[in-house]
Amino acid sequence: MRNAFFGWGAGHLPLPENASRFRPSLKGRVVIAALFAVTFVTGAHAVDVRTPKAAKGEQVWFVEDHTLPLIAMTAAFPAGSAYDPAAKPGLASFAGALMDEGAGRLNSQAFQTALSNRAIRLNVSTERDWMVVTLVTLSDNAHDAFQLLGSALAHPRFDAEAINRVRAQILSNLAQDQEDPQAVAAKTFFAAFYHDHPYGHPESGTVAGIDAIGAGDLRGFAASHWVRGDVRISVAGDVDARTLASLLDLAFGALPLRAVPRIPPVGRVGAGNVVIVPMPVPQPVAIFGLPGPMRKDRDFIAAYVANHILGGGDFSSRLTEEVRVKRGLTYGIDTSLDTYQRAGLFVGQVATRADAMRESLDVVRKTMADFAANGATQKELDDAKTYLTGSFPLAFTSNAGIAGQLNAFQRAGLPVDYLAHRNALINAVTLDDVKRVAKRLFNPAHMTVVVAGTLPPAKK
Repeated sequence: MRNAFFGWGAGHLPLPENASRFRPSLKGRVVIAALFAVTFVTGAHAVDVRTPKAAKGEQVWFVEDHTLPLIAMTAAFPAGSAYDPAAKPGLASFAGALMDEGAGRLNSQAFQTALSNRAIRLNVSTERDWMVVTLVTLSDNAHDAFQLLGSALAHPRFDAEAINRVRAQILSNLAQDQEDPQAVAAKTFFAAFYHDHPYGHPESGTVAGIDAIGAGDLRGFAASHWVRGDVRISVAGDVDARTLASLLDLAFGALPLRAVPRIPPVGRVGAGNVVIVPMPVPQPVAIFGLPGPMRKDRDFIAAYVANHILGGGDFSSRLTEEVRVKRGLTYGIDTSLDTYQRAGLFVGQVATRADAMRESLDVVRKTMADFAANGATQKELDDAKTYLTGSFPLAFTSNAGIAGQLNAFQRAGLPVDYLAHRNALINAVTLDDVKRVAKRLFNPAHMTVVVAGTLPPAKK
């Protein structure tokens, strides 16, 4: 129920690269003849991705693999936190957390028992744009697994006991987050960066918002957002196309055909300001960010490579070299390019001791400014390409990994043949490309910074 860090995902490409459904009759949703297929060689074996004919409103990518008797599915609904009502932030996450808390004739305990007895794994996470549902099952139990999911989506119970219990858990998590400088910095950053836009709302909500949510709100949100319009489905494992058609009908066939209104455009972002949230912690956390490219931006791949060189490459990045290795100011610093349906974001974080935060941020700014002015070296570019292309197949070593990675591509709006061309696109990036996008994107003067903890005064 609680997402890692603060929702980085869809644009985070390598591992995985960071999230629609419908129903006519089974005959009407023939998923037998693949309309398109693309083969991607991972090094160990080829991943043959097919796009079977799907029901209207659904996008289905499918990899058939009978190596193990397992089926993994990831499905993304346009039901993320950006759809929360302004007065009730956390509604999407709250509803998602209740998906496995009873459905149809099964109360919470009976539903959980049905999953457990069949070794079915059902997980739900809520991002800003999407609610991402992951289902993993033995192929022998696939009928029951997809049927249980279909019941949870179309006939959620939202019983008072489950609502009260999950509400208490969410409120407990929110209380813990208020003592966690990373969580505080992340929540404050998104509010400061996106202002009143829905992307500025905390994904897990607020205490007041969660307290205000009732059963009617949850039922209304599920009815209007757990729908077949624009649902993205990826499946990998021990199933053939004909059987998959019937399984998808079990899971999504009873959902209404309804489109969800688009998230409003993002207007003003950031302000190039520094926000300090005082907290009595020995190790403050800073979140810093700038507007980033959208996923369809022609410069996105070059920016992705540039980000890896600047801060996304763990121990090989410039920021790690300057902030950690040379000066010993932190154990870790990293950056990411995140993409949402309506915005792109370059964002990073660093944690350090209380007396070193200002120096750390000064080094970040200087390193970023130098990179924007001068670009990368040939060795940095070559190393980045080697890592980004060489690590890519690791996302395809399991059925769950394949389904999750494919769904990330679907959520990003990428074509299915992106898999076959992705490494070539990275290898085509030049030093001039990196210098161009670095100058375009990495201007520290425009950077929004949030510090949870303390920030020493500037030296005179």
